[in-house]
Amino acid sequence: VYQRDYNMILCQSNEMWEHEVKNIKTLLSSRVDGILASVAKTTTDFGHYRSITDKDIPLVFFDRAAEEIDTDSVVIDDETGAYRAVNHLLRMGKKRIVHLAGPPRLAIARNRLNGYLKAMKEYRITPQDDYIVKCDDIESAERIIPELLKQTPGPDAFFAVNDLTAAQTLMIVKRHGLRIPQDIAIVGFTNSQIATLTDPGLTSVDQKGFEMGQMAARLLIDRIENRHGPVQKKIITSDLVIRGSSSSK
Repeated sequence: VYQRDYNMILCQSNEMWEHEVKNIKTLLSSRVDGILASVAKTTTDFGHYRSITDKDIPLVFFDRAAEEIDTDSVVIDDETGAYRAVNHLLRMGKKRIVHLAGPPRLAIARNRLNGYLKAMKEYRITPQDDYIVKCDDIESAERIIPELLKQTPGPDAFFAVNDLTAAQTLMIVKRHGLRIPQDIAIVGFTNSQIATLTDPGLTSVDQKGFEMGQMAARLLIDRIENRHGPVQKKIITSDLVIRGSSSSK
């Protein structure tokens, strides 16, 4: 943005719809040239995003896009990334793989679930009903993981919708005296800094956030400077970064 001689205003919703609405009202009243946005987890009403496009102000979604709004977006190949992650666990000999999922109203959560199911289906494994559970933050992990570990036989792997949940799961599993990855393997999604700080390191799907940010900013500035042209939906290819949480090799 700065290289293209624009200034940037940064707003944080803290995953709250109410904050998101207020942020957008503030940006619109400030007469910004364009808006980059990643939808909050709690957002189900997208009227505030329609107010942006209704005013003919360029809007580009990144990471989490509102499918109801026809505008430019940059997202990761969530389904393929999740498929690679679960396929890796299956190749490591894991079969009782729990998916710690995100809110089903979010496209990224649905796509990552679909990738999980696709990999399991290829190995002709039907997950237990409680092996797909909404668990995408520290609090829910502290509540849910210990209950899953009480099962006999218990899970032998976890695939989490994000790194924060995966890292917390790793800590809980170690707290229960289980070995990682021998007893239970864990894979996250994002490849954030926390993935390199856990012990062992966390295997994770690299979301390529820096590349995503650059691409989204370029899309927005190009749209500001040239309003014409078709809507662009760009998909970034993810990579699986394998660390000690899923492989002892």
